[in-house]
Amino acid sequence: MDTTQLTKGESRVNIGIAESNRAKVVEILTLVLADENILYIKLRNYHWNIEGMFFAPLHALFEEQYDKLADYIDEIAERIRSLGFYSIGSMEEFKKVGRLSETDHLGGDAKMMLQNLLADNEMIIKTLRNNIDEVQDQLRDAGTADFLTGLMQAHEKMAWMLRSHLA
Repeated sequence: MDTTQLTKGESRVNIGIAESNRAKVVEILTLVLADENILYIKLRNYHWNIEGMFFAPLHALFEEQYDKLADYIDEIAERIRSLGFYSIGSMEEFKKVGRLSETDHLGGDAKMMLQNLLADNEMIIKTLRNNIDEVQDQLRDAGTADFLTGLMQAHEKMAWMLRSHLA
């Protein structure tokens, strides 16, 4: 990721983490923020377009998950701000730096939707697991490591719910 995109906000952040480490943490958080926004939009798309005999439970599941993601997205952006940097905030930026891909409505195909969402959540979980170690051990930011751990656990639960619907 091009760190020139990460413009400093508050110049007087003195929280015991070197500015260079904070900038690297913000790079990680920015990628997570982008992925979460892409997943959020995908969930909204699927929520609106699900069809078939499992419409009602999946319509509700997708809504529950995108509601949770909306809160996580806000927390990630606020974490970036608390580290003294500005957060990206446009779909163009999210798509540019995000690792997930958008999809169309998939013709309302429930199984394909569930498979795509499960794969995205599992990718996020694996990525967060690696991010946690880097943020904690190399960048010395226990607060963000703890935050990412909670986010990973939330995605593990989301993945379990999706996996259960596919069983």
